[in-house]
Amino acid sequence: MDLETLRAWDRRYFWHPFTQMACWGDDDPWIIVEGRGNYVYDAQGRRALDAIASLWCNVHGHRHPRLDAALVEQLGRIAHSTVLGASHPGGIRLASALVECTPASLQHVFFSEDGAEAVEIAIKMAAQYWINRGRPEKSLFLTLDNAYHGDTVGASSLGGFPLFHAVYGRLHFPTRRLPSPYALTQAEGDAGRGLDAWLQALDALMEEEGGRTAALILEGGVQGAAGILPYPPGLLAAAAQRCRAHEVLLIVDEVATGFGRSGTLFACEQEGVEPDLLALGKGISGGYLPLAATLASEDIYQAFLAPFAEAKQFYYGHTYTANPLACAVALASLELFAEPQLLAGVRERIATLSAGLARFAELPYAAPARQFGLMAAVPLRDPHSGQAFPYGDRREYAVCRRARDLGVYLRPLGDSIVIVPPLSVTAEEIHTILRVLDNAMAEECAR
Repeated sequence: MDLETLRAWDRRYFWHPFTQMACWGDDDPWIIVEGRGNYVYDAQGRRALDAIASLWCNVHGHRHPRLDAALVEQLGRIAHSTVLGASHPGGIRLASALVECTPASLQHVFFSEDGAEAVEIAIKMAAQYWINRGRPEKSLFLTLDNAYHGDTVGASSLGGFPLFHAVYGRLHFPTRRLPSPYALTQAEGDAGRGLDAWLQALDALMEEEGGRTAALILEGGVQGAAGILPYPPGLLAAAAQRCRAHEVLLIVDEVATGFGRSGTLFACEQEGVEPDLLALGKGISGGYLPLAATLASEDIYQAFLAPFAEAKQFYYGHTYTANPLACAVALASLELFAEPQLLAGVRERIATLSAGLARFAELPYAAPARQFGLMAAVPLRDPHSGQAFPYGDRREYAVCRRARDLGVYLRPLGDSIVIVPPLSVTAEEIHTILRVLDNAMAEECAR
């Protein structure tokens, strides 16, 4: 099919996510046809460094030979088989492998297809856990301002991101929100004081609502979709301690931070946190196929075991749960993570990114960058006012379009440009990303 037909059909038929379709096509949107290593190629043959890891999920680069081989091998057996009333080796092996590499508290794996669903499952597991334990009054969920846990009704009920979710408020179940840890840290001017202020708010809420609270949900060390807003160190561990004291379950959402993004396989392990429920997605299959997982503690799992007639089983599941192709490629990805040099290299590149981001602190068209592991956000600023450009100006999109013309594929998030490359990115490629972003911001802010 020729390019013009593809573009016409794209505008005519394809409703894209998070997209104002009235503007679609105005800025020559890419039609990507190929990926090789850390680069993507469009239908016109243009190449760009994938600095967003195909929406934060591509881990080892595109067309990794070991992942490709695992997928082809599985295709030679079976593409899909239900796990309702049956099982298959890939799902069994992957469940075992995930239990082996996640915190020790987590002993059972429930598969799904995306991160929002992994969170949705955690919500329902937490709610039913307390019902099965004979404590139905524990039904309240605690979350954060600026939280993002996905876009299903349950997951967005826990969200604190008005731009995405306010319009659906009438559909949401009630929650109680704690302040954004990053916002408190900025207000206090110090990470330690910000942590103390946040813990005081948590303590007060636990004293007020702990008796009817089912769970506290936290992203893994950083509020990602809110613009890469890192927590002060120690927050996850302190929150876990308070949850235990008040008989509140802790759900950690590592959809964005899991599988090496933080410099360790999972961010929660950096503070020795063992959650009751852990939501995983994005990088679990190396960015190849839709797959997610919710891991549960032994205590939670045991609460669902009962004589059949009591109907305490977890009534949830989808057609493509634990798809064999996705499980096969996820196992191959975990085998790559077992090689010690992989995460050591990621930590080196985190340091390279940190050093390179310093340049933006002194520029008139940027605010200081924010970073967590191998993910960062550079806020764009009007050099005349020092403030963010108006939302409708779409200046951040213009910066990303110019960066693409210069060979780097970036995406905006609010008033910031987000950098989340594959873990396989090289130091030289990080320098390229930062140089191109600097140039694109300078050009677009000058007009």
